[in-house]
Amino acid sequence: MPASALNKNPSSSKIIFYFLLLWTALNAVQAFTLELQGDEAYYWLYSRYLDWGYFDHPPMVAIFIRIGDSLLHNEFGLRLLTVLTSTASIYIIWCTIKKYAVDPVAFVLIISGLFIFHIYGFTATPDGPLFFFTTLFYFFYRQYIEKDSWGLAILLGIVVACLFYSKYNAVLVMVFTLAANIKLVKRPSFWLIVILAIVLYIPHILWQINHGYPSVNYHLFERSARIYDFTNTFSYLPAQLLMAGPLIGWFLFYKAFTVKVKDAFIRCLLVNCAGTLIFFFFSSIKGEVQPQWTFILFAPLVMLVLIGLKQSGGRPKWFVPVAVVNLSVILVVRVIVIVGFGFAKTYGHLKSYYGFKEWTKVIKHIAGDHYVVMSEGFQNPSKYNYYTNSLTCFAYDNFDYRRTQFDIWPMEDSIQHKRVYYLTFYPIKGLSTDSIKIAAGTWYGAWVNDLRTYQKVSIEIASYKLTALPGQKIKFNLTITNPYPFPISFSNAGSLHKVILRACLFKGSDMIKVQKAAVDFNSINLEPGKSAPYTFILDAPPWKGLYDLLFSIQTDPFNGSKNSRIININVR
Repeated sequence: MPASALNKNPSSSKIIFYFLLLWTALNAVQAFTLELQGDEAYYWLYSRYLDWGYFDHPPMVAIFIRIGDSLLHNEFGLRLLTVLTSTASIYIIWCTIKKYAVDPVAFVLIISGLFIFHIYGFTATPDGPLFFFTTLFYFFYRQYIEKDSWGLAILLGIVVACLFYSKYNAVLVMVFTLAANIKLVKRPSFWLIVILAIVLYIPHILWQINHGYPSVNYHLFERSARIYDFTNTFSYLPAQLLMAGPLIGWFLFYKAFTVKVKDAFIRCLLVNCAGTLIFFFFSSIKGEVQPQWTFILFAPLVMLVLIGLKQSGGRPKWFVPVAVVNLSVILVVRVIVIVGFGFAKTYGHLKSYYGFKEWTKVIKHIAGDHYVVMSEGFQNPSKYNYYTNSLTCFAYDNFDYRRTQFDIWPMEDSIQHKRVYYLTFYPIKGLSTDSIKIAAGTWYGAWVNDLRTYQKVSIEIASYKLTALPGQKIKFNLTITNPYPFPISFSNAGSLHKVILRACLFKGSDMIKVQKAAVDFNSINLEPGKSAPYTFILDAPPWKGLYDLLFSIQTDPFNGSKNSRIININVR
């Protein structure tokens, strides 16, 4: 059937319409029934502190959540735009490739068979906006290839900016698109796209500059592992096959990579799909690659498969029954998760969807209107804030954890010298008074008077890569900066909780040494925004090898915060 005839075929339109209707309904049910996953609650906090940027991500996810949450403060409201844009993204993919006379039945089976589409069809993370604007980019780009239009250039410039405001992975779409069609640079309208996107992105760039490039430092430096873990690479491709569909994933990648390149748009799709897959394969050398990081490759993957099926004369006979079984498996998993049956409440990340409304009520009953402090990452503190609809829970980031947006928000400022309720996974001898056992887990609570923390204090040095001899005394010229809007003092005179500056030395993931600063550290007083020099003499390990060092300011009853970037020391 000719493309024009298929595009106007009412049965094709009905198939797509009813599929999108069912897809939206399924995602809406799951969005309404499931409690928030920790990351979603964290991004809800983003929406409470709207800004041009955040520690981990650009701000688009915060805008999506703010819009939905302003209409309904419940799980469905928070996820509302994710549900709607998931459906919109699928429809945009269809509109982008229907000129190739693709099979609508195959389209439905492939889209519904992609496991990753089911996960992020309702989960409110930056991946939702990223995927939506990725599909919108391909929709306008296909037209732009065929028609060099200033109007399309303006639309593309806006969409590209929105892509970058969604997630930094957007750079891969731009790089691989240009690599597939380098002749674009000869078009004057192409430079309008570039300039417009950069101009619209300037507020985020300025935010990064004003906050010391936290996202750059985290994603490029702090997130990388120095020791190669083969399991990260070994598990990468199986995880991608699973995300593409437990039974049909292998076929989708095979069909996508054997498509015949007959025009510039197909070449663009192929380069983006293969380039993203290869890029993250090599990224696995530096650390774990989470399956959703490759979400952007699944839009071109779908389109390539459908075009490939058309080129080869249609779908193979075995594909429909296998795809139906594949979909059935995914739907069974989704139903199990919705009702909380069997493994759902005990397996991995799934268990975080259950029991935290009750958990919040129990903690709130004990803590009342007092601030709550947790030192177990950013997720559970974010859940407490969401389910109390407040900003009264602070995440204390231990030195062996990573920095988060809690290191930037003003929450820590508000709890200084207050009486707070401290919640931990483990009992603290002589301090913990409460044992809280509920379906979500067990926690231990304690009251802390006159709280004193220095989580935001920045400690910097000139170089973060050093070489030393075994046992050598290494001199560190530290610059300690007070970012708070009030003066701080490291003096222990008259303080309930003593403050200590520590150098924490790691070999791999094991901390092998802690060295305290001399007492002259406690004579430092800093006005808001001011810095002071301090000299720290560290004894290098007596054994040769690669080590990691960081500086931590510790006050009881906490383990100490992460106040410096990781410093690499090569003892040889």
